[in-house]
Amino acid sequence: MKVWTTRSLALLTAGVILLPAFCVQAQGQRRITVNEYVNKMKAGWVGQMVGVGWGAPTEFHAQNRMLRQDEVPQWKPEMVNQFNQDDLYVEMTFLRTLELHGLTAHIRQAGIDFANSGYPLWHANRNGRDNLRIGIAPPDSGHPAFNRHADDIDYQIEADFAGLIAPGLPNTVIQLGEVFGRLMNYGDGLYGGQFVGGMYAEAFFETDMNKIIAAGLACIPADSQFAECIRDTVQWHKASPSDWEATWKKINDKYQTNPDYRQFSCNKGNFNIDAKINGAYIVMGLLYGQGDPEKTITISMRCGQDSDCNPSNAAGILFTTIGFEQLPDVYKSAIDPNGTFSHTPYSFPKLIEVCEQLAREAVGRAGGNLGRNENREDILLIPVLTPQPSALEQCWEPGPVANSRFTPYEMAMIEANAKDREEGYDGWVALFDGKSLEGWKVTKENADGWKVEDGVLKGSGGRSHLFYDGKHAPFNNFELRLEVLTQPHTNSGVFIHTEYQEQGWPSKGIECQVNNTYLPDPKKTGSAYNIVNLFGVPAQDGEWWDYHIIVKDNWLTIYVNGQKINEYLQPADQTNNSRLSEGTIALQQHDPGSKVSYRNIRIRKLD
Repeated sequence: MKVWTTRSLALLTAGVILLPAFCVQAQGQRRITVNEYVNKMKAGWVGQMVGVGWGAPTEFHAQNRMLRQDEVPQWKPEMVNQFNQDDLYVEMTFLRTLELHGLTAHIRQAGIDFANSGYPLWHANRNGRDNLRIGIAPPDSGHPAFNRHADDIDYQIEADFAGLIAPGLPNTVIQLGEVFGRLMNYGDGLYGGQFVGGMYAEAFFETDMNKIIAAGLACIPADSQFAECIRDTVQWHKASPSDWEATWKKINDKYQTNPDYRQFSCNKGNFNIDAKINGAYIVMGLLYGQGDPEKTITISMRCGQDSDCNPSNAAGILFTTIGFEQLPDVYKSAIDPNGTFSHTPYSFPKLIEVCEQLAREAVGRAGGNLGRNENREDILLIPVLTPQPSALEQCWEPGPVANSRFTPYEMAMIEANAKDREEGYDGWVALFDGKSLEGWKVTKENADGWKVEDGVLKGSGGRSHLFYDGKHAPFNNFELRLEVLTQPHTNSGVFIHTEYQEQGWPSKGIECQVNNTYLPDPKKTGSAYNIVNLFGVPAQDGEWWDYHIIVKDNWLTIYVNGQKINEYLQPADQTNNSRLSEGTIALQQHDPGSKVSYRNIRIRKLD
């Protein structure tokens, strides 16, 4: 990667001409010392860590309602160490691409790197990466024709990095969105990230939140519904500057319950992961928080929906305006400098170092340079450029696809790393190799009911159970992740802490139900069968959905598509066979009318 060092940037002032990345006439110059830039950028990362750590226990607990004050967790300094949060490490994949390939990294390279990531994903991120892995190259990987989650919050969650390496450079933020946001999003889903990045870029020079929000709006099409949502939030704040709940109700009425503003929502019920309403909740925290970290985070959290991601964005922007040295100790005193962000090579100090290098490059590419002040401190000299937003597009009326596909050579670059994703990465191991039933043992009852086709484990026919019998068993405390494809009438289940038996329903362990539309049984997906039963439907037939099951001591927690839907604390005196103890995993095929498919079955022991 070419990095603009002190020496190379100093040459710019000596007459060496650098072609700017954006051919827009500069309207002046902003200045910030390198030390002050680092101080603010470092604080921005801390804000993200604090916001997501504080809000994580509340994520999607409040849907179509405000989170109550008594539901807000108490902040503890050690909660800052969020090294295992996907809200942080996913964007570090993008930083790594820039570190290795520079700010001119091509979107196809970004797609290859994202396809090779080893972490679990949901919504637009998941759909986009799945597209990349089967050869649909960007920008089509994020196009609504291929990605039904293209208006979701995903790039908005991850765009903090763009503003943090582009101080005062809105066009750099916009262009980074065109490279990385296009991997999974389109339209308002893309604009949400460019808006967030634009606010960060301005936060290095401004503390007035209305001006910071205006700078973010300047980075996206004014005619978009996303921009309309943010303008509404600002206006409703002006009308009720001391009553955030009144503004929340107006936002909810228009952007939650009005179908005209949820035309491409992946879920049109109470659950709302659309970029627009969650973007409004970021702005709510920034405006009503009045510069106070606790108020900013808790108001953004209490707005509900994605109530860890939104406080993370809001706190990151606010903390950038404050700077690391000026932050209250309660938010920074417990940071572990030796902790490594999961799925990345970055510790906190290394992350700051890489961002400084990229910021120097960004300033140079935008036509700026490096100078020194009277105290002989290095100063970034940053041109003031008019933002050039991306073109207006809407997911519900999308433009044409690009017909972009990876070449065989590019696919080989993706497939070369497939084994790393399957075996032992960050403690995860694959239980299913995608090719055979190796490591699995089927019951004698309907023994031919399980087959492997095209990398998928398929169950059909009469009652049958497939038990994991491989080298990684037995399991006590663990995380299990698998993808499930159900059809109308599918009735299946995932047994945990069970053991092999030749026929009949497994007598040991707990069944995590798989049933979206099988009418004879009202107990639906996510139920701990006959222990904590659920009767709503959290997933859809006909498309792959994510099942995430966590067992820790006497706790069982179940997620579907990243949303916690069930939690069970086993009584200490529980003694029957339907309990948490130790054992293996089994997949159920229920009856002749049922068909079910499983893939990407992975487990990580937590002992």
